[in-house]
Amino acid sequence: MQKRTEAEVIINGKRYRIAGIEEEEYLQKIATYLNSKYAAMKEAKGYKTMDFDMKQALVLINVADDYLKCRQQLADKQSEVENRDTDIFNMKHDMLSDRSRIKELEDRIEQLKEAQLEDQKKIVRLETELSTYRKHRS
Repeated sequence: MQKRTEAEVIINGKRYRIAGIEEEEYLQKIATYLNSKYAAMKEAKGYKTMDFDMKQALVLINVADDYLKCRQQLADKQSEVENRDTDIFNMKHDMLSDRSRIKELEDRIEQLKEAQLEDQKKIVRLETELSTYRKHRS
């Protein structure tokens, strides 16, 4: 079982005791984030004239907006990673196919070199026979 951590934090000028399974430093970061949202909202036009519930809703809406944008960014990044993984797989497959084709072509080149060497030997033999035939004919 994970250890529960308690921390005393100040959110929007009020002191709270919160608990969680994360470290106290993380819980303080949450409070800092919320305070930054409250501070940003206080700068918004008309914030001072809103009732308490509307102020709270506005902060919650902004936090939810941040959360949903982060989730979308994460989904986009995961999609990019999946696409890259697919591309890498395809490139590896292509590379293996290319290696196989290169091996086939190298073997074919070797066969053609051997055939060329045999043809050269045949030419030399035929030229020798021709030369011998011409000598005997004259």
